[in-house]
Amino acid sequence: MQNLKLNLKHLRYFWAVANQGSIARAAETLFLTPQTISGQLNDLEKQVGAKLFRREGRQLVLSETGRLVFSYADEMFRLGLELQDVLAGRTPGTAITLKVGVAMVVPKLLAYRVLEPVLKMDEQVSLICHEAPLVDLLADLSVHKLDVVLADVPVNPALNIRAFNHALGESGITFFGVPRQADALREGFPLSLNGTPMLMPSAGSSLRRNLEMWFERHGIKPRVVAEFEDRALMKAFGERGAGVFTSPSTLEEDVISKYGVVVVGRTDEITEHYYLISPERRIKHPAVTAITEAARTELFA
Repeated sequence: MQNLKLNLKHLRYFWAVANQGSIARAAETLFLTPQTISGQLNDLEKQVGAKLFRREGRQLVLSETGRLVFSYADEMFRLGLELQDVLAGRTPGTAITLKVGVAMVVPKLLAYRVLEPVLKMDEQVSLICHEAPLVDLLADLSVHKLDVVLADVPVNPALNIRAFNHALGESGITFFGVPRQADALREGFPLSLNGTPMLMPSAGSSLRRNLEMWFERHGIKPRVVAEFEDRALMKAFGERGAGVFTSPSTLEEDVISKYGVVVVGRTDEITEHYYLISPERRIKHPAVTAITEAARTELFA
């Protein structure tokens, strides 16, 4: 290893594959054939003396050595892009970029409240949000396409992904309905929900499981009229009186103001937890620091 001389062209091809997540997509961006990219990767692995990727199904995942090489390559080539900006007369560092993955099950109002401190920072921040299922976001996080992921569950230790959970806080849940529904259901809550038209999160979500267990404990059998993956869509149905729906209690004022509904009742027996998931144990990004501090001291205080 003492006489190791890395070929920068090979290193750039490796960086492109890690960023794109596959040899085929990297080949498209570099206007090369997949065979050429694959051959260059093999040459680089011979130079390094270790495998840089391993296959998991159809996906390429960085090995331990691959993550190390990528961290240096990423810094090198991003500095190169910054140099291009300088030579073109543009000023580098005018905005910090924060790429956030938002799990689809996270309420959009809550995602806004969590990320809102970024918009109020003294430093200019370019905020890039990408919404997708959590498993897809974690795959992007593992190849540094995202800086952090906002989720309602911690990363599963069984997943072979180097990622760390940063708890933001937790909230009980509130049941909402249009005024005519709420007036009829408020007295006798929660037993009044028995037989009531209910809008529910999709089957398999942690909130759905918790709601069903809570209903069972209290002997309540609501009439489920619709199920939703998108909780904003669920609220839109609730706004029109289609049924009672839930939202984190920390968002009560936001939900009432936006959708014109009122509170039916609340419970702390069901809690929703929220996390930022990052590839680093210690948070270094100033915008992520602002998010975590505001969430812990204000939003979920």
